[in-house]
Amino acid sequence: MKLSVNQIRDRLVEKGLKVTPQRMAILEAIYELNNHPTAEMIREHIKDTHPGIASATIYKVLDALEEKQLVSRVKTEKDIKRYDGIAENHHHLYNTESDEIKDYENPELDKLLAAFFKKNNIDDFEIEEIKLQINGKFLKT
Repeated sequence: MKLSVNQIRDRLVEKGLKVTPQRMAILEAIYELNNHPTAEMIREHIKDTHPGIASATIYKVLDALEEKQLVSRVKTEKDIKRYDGIAENHHHLYNTESDEIKDYENPELDKLLAAFFKKNNIDDFEIEEIKLQINGKFLKT
């Protein structure tokens, strides 16, 4: 997903975050990479244009972005933290061989899951969101 600088700035402002060069660069990198990047992948992506941004700053910015729901954290089977810039409800296909994550959207599946959990309540638990991570491997075609 490619967003303009103004769109990224607007998203920060809408969530009550101060617009800083660090936040802009990191959020822009997440959208440009569009591959559920790790903090290290983000650092590598911005190092030439923003060499002064330290790894600790990247983690602090990612925490703030996650807290304000501009990004979400996706954990892999290898327990590596990855970041997703898509706020809309979707699921993930996780390749256990390559650690690759792809977005998966299916409105029919969303309806099925919502209906299932409406019918089969979980005692003492209120569902806020349903996200699936489907593990497997992508077939070569």
